[in-house]
Amino acid sequence: MFSKYDIIVVGAGHAGCEAAAAAANLGSKVLLITMNMGTIAQMSCNPAMGGVAKGQIVREIDALGGYSGIISDKTTLQFRMLNRSKGPAMWSPRAQIDRMRFAEEWRLALEQTPNVDFWQDTVTGIKLKGDKVSGVITSLGIEIDAEAVVLTNGTFLNGIIHIGEKRFGGGRTGEKAATGITEQLVELGFEAGRMKTGTPPRVDGRTLDYSKMEEQWGDDERGRFSYTDVPLVEEQRCCWITYTNADVHETLKEGFEKSPMFTGRIKGLGPRYCPSIEDKINRFAERERHQIFVEPEGWNTVEIYVNGFSTSLPEDVQYKALTQIPGFENARMFRPGYAIEYDYFPPTQLDLTLETKLVKNLFFAGQINGTTGYEEAACQGFIAGVNAHQKIKDKHELILKRSESYIGVLIDDLVTKGTEEPYRMFTSRAEHRLLLRQDNADIRLSKMGYELGLITDDRMEKVGHKIKNSDEMVDLFKKESVEPDQVNGLLEELGTSTINQKTKLIQLLSRPQVGISDLRKALDSLDKNLGEYSAEEIEQAEIKVKYESYFEKELEIVEKMKKMEDREINPDFDYQTLVSLSKEAREKLVRIKPRTLGQASRISGVSPSDISVLMVHMTK
Repeated sequence: MFSKYDIIVVGAGHAGCEAAAAAANLGSKVLLITMNMGTIAQMSCNPAMGGVAKGQIVREIDALGGYSGIISDKTTLQFRMLNRSKGPAMWSPRAQIDRMRFAEEWRLALEQTPNVDFWQDTVTGIKLKGDKVSGVITSLGIEIDAEAVVLTNGTFLNGIIHIGEKRFGGGRTGEKAATGITEQLVELGFEAGRMKTGTPPRVDGRTLDYSKMEEQWGDDERGRFSYTDVPLVEEQRCCWITYTNADVHETLKEGFEKSPMFTGRIKGLGPRYCPSIEDKINRFAERERHQIFVEPEGWNTVEIYVNGFSTSLPEDVQYKALTQIPGFENARMFRPGYAIEYDYFPPTQLDLTLETKLVKNLFFAGQINGTTGYEEAACQGFIAGVNAHQKIKDKHELILKRSESYIGVLIDDLVTKGTEEPYRMFTSRAEHRLLLRQDNADIRLSKMGYELGLITDDRMEKVGHKIKNSDEMVDLFKKESVEPDQVNGLLEELGTSTINQKTKLIQLLSRPQVGISDLRKALDSLDKNLGEYSAEEIEQAEIKVKYESYFEKELEIVEKMKKMEDREINPDFDYQTLVSLSKEAREKLVRIKPRTLGQASRISGVSPSDISVLMVHMTK
């Protein structure tokens, strides 16, 4: 029935979809196995993509040739660029998404991708040939052969759903858990753990009183994730903000004695930065209220996502508390919130390619590695799919450095440091975030995607034009000067000091108060010269001018670190022979097997003196 596949991808969530698409587009024959063909790319939690640091990841996936940005742009309800009041390193695109259309577009994209086949079934184990994976075994007793396997099981591995004192098996509400894989991997020597996540109740939008809430509209000038020219939906939908209050908090506290989180029935750690509502009012008892974001789930549905109200309390407590929130007095609940506990595998058991160290050609991606969030899962899926293909075709692997991308930061953090709680990406995790902005992801990464074969000539040409045109504008600003009478009125208006002699435009643009758009209003000649450039190219030029000195300093730091990052360590190096290393360092280095001195220096428990010992030994 089944011919041998190059790659089998297990699970069709965000990680699985990106893995299947990437490997297939590179030329591998891929089988995507999912428990339910009707839930491919389902947004199990919030109907949104992007956000702080996550938006940068979506743009990076797109720049490399992945699909998440394109699918998001096709299905956006509302787009916002977060943190505009801060510097460009903090700007983060976020889009409210039509949840049903997102899943539909992903399925259509995969069906239209040559080399992708589908099979609805549950994978219960992997097949092995020596120390290498050779396929999978399904619940129907079918054995399917493959050169490589990518596991993207999400929250399904031995998943248990909690609602108050009720608990039952499931990967998400209405779908059964997956069993067998954890047990087999543990037998093979893998270490497994438990994590927890949760989701809020969904309500009927027709029963809400929006007049009691604050409107939250998207940006007037609609942005996008993808660097392609995918058509954008011009219209946007409104979201709303409301708040909890003392009555809501008291009602929720009444249910604490039945909370699986407080009674100890949930053993796994939950996401630190996306706590449940009961966790919020317990940990932040001094706060009188918490924000609730009221988010529509699509263009043609009345279902509303109650962002900020994740809970596993009994459904009657959830409902009573909900109806005490302004605007929710007459709310009807479609489905209650719940917590889910599931198995994960500490990611220090992986190489930087996301291949497991114990079993060759077996790759893990997504929540199986301890991450939380669609974007974190999608980028891991993309990298795992690419590297699975590259490995079986004897081609060079794709490993992104911390100085090159947020994806590189995420994977290095996971593999080098591990995680004991759901890992979420933040801008603060990236030490070179000034270089890793959302506006330049195409400049940073498109060449890599092009060399792999995932980016077209047209797209590379577009990136080349962006670089050339923004550089041309910077040169123009360096050459062109203005007289005081041309700009002093504008400078006074902008609250910055006037000039008393002819001044180069670049000096004025270096001021934080002055933007290109301001100067264009005052200088007709400049407006005419810039008319041929796109808004994206103009923004790129302005960022270059305002932050040039900071970029130079950051690049110097990257260059200094490059010696350690490029100094490779033999994978068979015997750390036990170096008695000068601390005992903890030897244990950690043996377990993680860092590829470079740079990676070794980031391992918890490996001190600078341990790195010095390694450097001296390697020099000898």
